[in-house]
Amino acid sequence: MTFEQIISDLKKKIYYPVYLLTGEESYYIDRISDFIENNVLTEEEKEFNQSIIYGRDVDVPTIISYAKRFPMMSNYQVVIVKEAQDLDKPKPKMEELVSYVENPLSSTILVLNYKYKKVDKRKKFAKLIAKKGVFFESKKLYDNQVQSWITNYIQNKNLKITPKASALLAEYLGTDLGKIANEVGKLTINLKEGEEINDILIEKNIGISKDYNIFELQKALAQRDIVKANRIANYFAANPKDNPIVKTIIILYNYFSSILLYHRLKDKSRNNVAAKLGINPFFVKDYEIAARNYNIAKVVKIISYLREYDLKSKGVDNISATDGELLKELLFKILH
Repeated sequence: MTFEQIISDLKKKIYYPVYLLTGEESYYIDRISDFIENNVLTEEEKEFNQSIIYGRDVDVPTIISYAKRFPMMSNYQVVIVKEAQDLDKPKPKMEELVSYVENPLSSTILVLNYKYKKVDKRKKFAKLIAKKGVFFESKKLYDNQVQSWITNYIQNKNLKITPKASALLAEYLGTDLGKIANEVGKLTINLKEGEEINDILIEKNIGISKDYNIFELQKALAQRDIVKANRIANYFAANPKDNPIVKTIIILYNYFSSILLYHRLKDKSRNNVAAKLGINPFFVKDYEIAARNYNIAKVVKIISYLREYDLKSKGVDNISATDGELLKELLFKILH
């Protein structure tokens, strides 16, 4: 079942006896678990019928004893096992729940939050839960999926966001959806329905500079704007914690690899370029400009420079140059 299906069923009061919520991305696991914790029982019912326990503090027989209790003055009792992955330390024990899952109590809603890794679907335990209850795997997003996730997340709040703003958030916040949702919450708290999030708002509320960031650096390089590129390099050098050179090089490597791919595309229409490069159509123009300013031979050479300076940033053939100095050297070679 998908996250949306599970939440939809819960809102309709369609409950299953066992929920196994597993996977590397904890955001959806927490959302489902929190919804059950906050909405299945009334405040009065929770006092006697809701138990929150932790995998590190209990064993499987204790969980089964909780699950086999009958509710008091309620149709259901809820048992939520947080950090259930700790049950499998030092050796797997979750399989011991098979006996209960084979014949679960219909009045109990048992929720197992198995976070940061996934339960093997091939195991009897997982197959039984998929048959008797809900097996949900929360997969981590790939880097190229985060921007569209942010855009959809904000649109679901009846707000808007500019392509540049969503790209900034995706690049600087990474793939941790919980962290992204938290930061977006800071941005949206004072916005009214239909209002738009832009890079100025992000700089004011999160601290990501709208003028000195990796996207502005890419744009400066695409346009061969030497002055602007060096200005951004100086800013990065002065703020190395927020702009680590290793991350900058990886992003530039991906950027110039995409420019190389652009050169090789036969169909350079806006929509095809966006689809093939996995970018928002808003940014296609930047790739067109970059391709005009850097022919294939130059792009190949730039990719070679990026590999060289990636090694130097890690100490290979570099005795004393700082990250700031390395970045300035790299940009000089790219631009000349």
